[in-house]
Amino acid sequence: MTKNVGGIDRILRAVVGLVLIALAATGTVGWWGYLGFIPLATAAMGWCPPYALFGWNTCSTRKPG
Repeated sequence: MTKNVGGIDRILRAVVGLVLIALAATGTVGWWGYLGFIPLATAAMGWCPPYALFGWNTCSTRKPG
C-alpha cells in the first residue's frame, strides 16, 4: 500500500475520529459515533481505500532536482 493521505489530511482525520469516538463514549451521539474508528485508522495507516479507488493523493511529493 502506497501512502495516499498527506499531513494535514491525516491530522484532520485523527481529530474527527477522536471527537466522534469521544461523543459516542459519553452518550452524546448514538452508536454511529464509533464509526470514528475509520478515519482514525486511515490517519494512522496513511492510506485511504476510496482515495486509492479514485486515484486521489494528498501526500506531498518531492521532485528530484
